[in-house]
Amino acid sequence: MINHTAIHSSRTRTATGALLFLALALGGCKTVAQDATSSIPDDYRLRHPIVVEERAKTTEVFVGSQRGGLSATQRADVISLGQDWLREGTGVITAEVPVNTPNARAAKESYREVHSLLMAIGVPQNGVLMRSYQPSDPRMLPTIRVSYPLIGASAGPCGTWPDDLASSIKNKGYLANKPYYNLGCSQQRNLAAMVANPSDLVQPRAETPVYAGRRTVVLDKYRKGESTATTYPEDKTKISNVGQ
Repeated sequence: MINHTAIHSSRTRTATGALLFLALALGGCKTVAQDATSSIPDDYRLRHPIVVEERAKTTEVFVGSQRGGLSATQRADVISLGQDWLREGTGVITAEVPVNTPNARAAKESYREVHSLLMAIGVPQNGVLMRSYQPSDPRMLPTIRVSYPLIGASAGPCGTWPDDLASSIKNKGYLANKPYYNLGCSQQRNLAAMVANPSDLVQPRAETPVYAGRRTVVLDKYRKGESTATTYPEDKTKISNVGQ
């Protein structure tokens, strides 16, 4: 009897160990599929944030080998860039002039006119830096590249579709009634392109002084118990008054 009990206990331990080993083996083979879209925020402002960064604003002046100086359109482009620099520039204006090219001599003459135009509109002498460059592709016409750094806002890129928009087993956001990934991207991109001062997206501007004249009038009416609201002549022809 003792021998049978010992054999039975040994078999039980062996079977239990085999089951545990099999469970561990199967657990090691299990693969957990990660949801790639679980980390994507639902707020479009977080999916497509507007980034404020420094970038270059550039205009190119095409110069032929047989001609020096600028055309009327090129003069207008240079003047416009110089005026923009006075308003929003954060560094010097850099003029890259080609060398060792068929139009190198004409480009050097054209640069003198570019420099004179910038000086004429108020750009200081130390605000313009000339650099020489050798074109990498001899087949392309070398240009005078006039540029300066500025603070700009950008968002995107748009038009990315990581998931199917229709009801699909792979599109878990559809069943959860979540917005698709590209929603709101164009709005953020357009807002970044339209904002005049990108720093307004980060912090508010300082308050401007109050209009002292208007404040005096309002306080005087308030002391007298009169209405402080401004009346406009066009308010007399409101739609609600028509036919009365």
